[in-house]
Amino acid sequence: MSKPTIVAYLKPTCGWSMGVRAVMKKYDLPFEDKDIINSPENRMEMIQKSGQQLSPCVEVNGKMLADISGEELEQWMLTNRVVSENNTPVDVPLNQPCAHEMHPPSFPVSFKN
Repeated sequence: MSKPTIVAYLKPTCGWSMGVRAVMKKYDLPFEDKDIINSPENRMEMIQKSGQQLSPCVEVNGKMLADISGEELEQWMLTNRVVSENNTPVDVPLNQPCAHEMHPPSFPVSFKN
């Protein structure tokens, strides 16, 4: 099986982005990691190619997979025979939100009219 051409539009530390990177590592897939937080050009390219603003977005052999988790990416690649089944464990969750989206505030929030 030949290695696919992969461009991933990712945040440096987001849980979903880390899940995408973990899938790439699990299957030993080379990919271009485009930082959409520190590079406005990469973010604009992602939006233009995907037609939306949510990340991660991963382009596999020219097919754009928008707003995808590592878990969804792995399933897509298995279904489309981009990779073969691999039971190697990963070191991070494949479907976890960014840290700031995981927990409600630890203090009460109230709104005044």
